[in-house]
Amino acid sequence: MTSTAQHLTTALDGQWAKVRQDVRRQLSRPEFAPHYTPNTLIARTKVNEQLRLLAAEKVAEPGFRTESGGTGDPGAAVTMIEMLAMSDLSLMVKAGVQWGLFGGAIENLGTTRHHEAYIRPLIELELPGCFAMTETGHGSDVQSIETTATYDPTTKEFVIDSPTESATKNYIGGAAETARTAAVFAQLITAGPGEEPTGHGVHCLVVPIRDADGTDLPGVTTSDHGYKGGLPGVDNGRIAFHGVRVPKDNLLNRFADVADDGTYSSSIENPNRRFFTMLGTLVRGRVTVGGAAGAAAQVALTIAVRYGLERRQFHNTDTGEEVVIMDYLSHQRRLLPLVARSYALRFAQNELVTRMADIQSRSDVDATEQRELEGRAAGLKAANTWHASRAIQEAREACGGAGYMAENRLIGLRADTDVFTTFEGDNVVLSQLVAKELLTAYADEVRSRDAIGWIKFAASTVGDEVMKRTAAAPFIQTLLDTRQDNEEEGSLFNRGTQIKMLEDREEYLIYTAAMRLRAADKRLESQFEAFNFVQDHILHVAQAHIERVELEAFVAAIERCEDPPAKEILEDLCDLYALDVIAADRAWFIEHRFISTERAKAVTRGLNERCRTLRPHARILVDGFGVPEAMLDAPMLTDD
Repeated sequence: MTSTAQHLTTALDGQWAKVRQDVRRQLSRPEFAPHYTPNTLIARTKVNEQLRLLAAEKVAEPGFRTESGGTGDPGAAVTMIEMLAMSDLSLMVKAGVQWGLFGGAIENLGTTRHHEAYIRPLIELELPGCFAMTETGHGSDVQSIETTATYDPTTKEFVIDSPTESATKNYIGGAAETARTAAVFAQLITAGPGEEPTGHGVHCLVVPIRDADGTDLPGVTTSDHGYKGGLPGVDNGRIAFHGVRVPKDNLLNRFADVADDGTYSSSIENPNRRFFTMLGTLVRGRVTVGGAAGAAAQVALTIAVRYGLERRQFHNTDTGEEVVIMDYLSHQRRLLPLVARSYALRFAQNELVTRMADIQSRSDVDATEQRELEGRAAGLKAANTWHASRAIQEAREACGGAGYMAENRLIGLRADTDVFTTFEGDNVVLSQLVAKELLTAYADEVRSRDAIGWIKFAASTVGDEVMKRTAAAPFIQTLLDTRQDNEEEGSLFNRGTQIKMLEDREEYLIYTAAMRLRAADKRLESQFEAFNFVQDHILHVAQAHIERVELEAFVAAIERCEDPPAKEILEDLCDLYALDVIAADRAWFIEHRFISTERAKAVTRGLNERCRTLRPHARILVDGFGVPEAMLDAPMLTDD
């Protein structure tokens, strides 16, 4: 008989449930047992051994199209790498760099000649690679990187240079030891016959950096970052180029090319659009990082909740027995809302991966669809990684001194996920990207309206162009249409009321952000000053949008759940998530008169009530995450 926990796992696993189960079986092998150690030599050796085992199992094939030598299932590829985070985040990052970033750049920015030369070798790990984008002087601002690739028509080669110290490629996974080839992002400079050399923006080239013995090639200088705050199994390093020559054919030329005589051509004339189109094809890395952070948070919360169900502290004055700490409301309040948010994020992540897989499986991708995907990926990456940092730290504190022991995994998870908030895009920058996408859609919706149309629009809704719903749109609309909202405490448990509160917040924030931008643009001297003036508001817009997306994804998942006991638990857990979101932003809701002070107090009472309701199901909830038992080998869970 299938247990309630298994039904919850089914709900969380989503479309690629079989992939998740296959990876769980892989991770249950002794070779993949958690092995956290700060010793970089031991950690790197272990991770490289594990990566070779995965390559032998052909786990990377789904990430590449059939014509390139893969099996063409990008959703499965993302899911596989995400699940590796339950074992070792260093392994997840190494796999992500090799097959997601390095391989993804060649797959998505290259053409047939590149696919034939590189895809099978990199799938099989015969060609270890790295992704050389970030520079010392430019991290999130990729358009401003300084590395140059200058075309020499006399030899039909590109000359790769790091013209300044700040142009050094920095923090590059694999650059310190293992990578032999790099996907290098550089400013492309060329000139046709009779023309002056001209910069055409950032492009990507395949550049060999080491020979088979691991020695730097002429003109290439690599160095090792050594010990870091986490991810000891990842050999991060620096790369500098000094007159490194590569054949013209090493330019990944899907979107732009250079003829033998130096003439530049591109199917996308606008340089900005060309740049963002190229980067948009690499969105898979950002999606993977968010999902992996969510998986790490699930491991930490599983350990902490299980410990809370075993650990006893202080006597019950009525019975004289020590109390299981999960019976304390304070302990429930610190862990159960985080469990609820983990569910919400997984459901939203599942929808994101489905959308990504659909778009990347088509040859004709609409530009608007691609922008929406990038915005959603940016927002959920930020939400997942911030959540992981908070959840893992709370889990560590909830386990007291035992949680600080390396053998119990929590400090390793905390150290390894810390950098996730800043790689694949700094979270603050990504949040701004989300808000910009929303405001762009808002502008498209209202651009043609006259003054009266603006007023009517602002008084009703920001429209379908902004309020993109989940797969459960008709069901959610029914909840909104049939809700009976009032000041009574019970209405806070009404799903339609919860959705409406988060929608109203998002709509109001987008509208007022647009109004503030218009006012600032008239008052201040530059567009930068205008945008900078409202950045606090912009970040709030992004948060409100992603939390509304998470809630609607949660509602859609409940609708799909076919097991009544599991569905009832999910209903209560969704209440807990929604009330926790409202409680965290209650000052805004009160200041803007969306709720009264009395109703704000009722939110707290509702939170406490749902924690008490879910307390008997605490173990079932974390078992639902489906973390393999081998990944929960924390001695504190078995100590007497």
